[in-house]
Amino acid sequence: MKIGITILFVMSLLVSGRALNAENPSNFKVRSATDDSAFELSKHRGKTVVLHFLLKTECPYCLRYTHDYAALAEKNSEVVHVFLKPDSEGDIQKWAESLDRQGLMDLPKIYRDPGAKIAGQFKIPNGYKFHGQSVHYPALIVLDEEGMERFRYVGKSNADRMSVKDFEAKLVELNKERAKQR
Repeated sequence: MKIGITILFVMSLLVSGRALNAENPSNFKVRSATDDSAFELSKHRGKTVVLHFLLKTECPYCLRYTHDYAALAEKNSEVVHVFLKPDSEGDIQKWAESLDRQGLMDLPKIYRDPGAKIAGQFKIPNGYKFHGQSVHYPALIVLDEEGMERFRYVGKSNADRMSVKDFEAKLVELNKERAKQR
């Protein structure tokens, strides 16, 4: 009887996504690439958080992707979008200083993930060749109100990103699943 209950409990954890996320960080804090502000995951409990692991923010695919999702974020304050730039601290600083010269000051808030440490904690696959470097693949991870991973999309190339339309449909599906579990 105890074994049956244990199996049911483990299965319910797997269905809810909890057992799959034991290695994901329960909290992290990242600084903005362009100002003194910061994002801390634990301060956003109760909201859905979407982590966007960018390759290079100056790349046209990353810029379009970031702007598309930032526009979506403005429509729904219960979903927080966090854009993470993986370059070294020095590269991030040089990039931030060049924004005005490039006419890119209207970018949404982008946060620092120097050396892709957070991407590594979330086990985003590494090894994608991009501009002579080996970097993690572009990815999107959805965390629920408790900070548990509910969904991930990892692209196979720089152009392979989840569209806003597909994301919105997936979010509706995830919300329906969550409502059933309550």
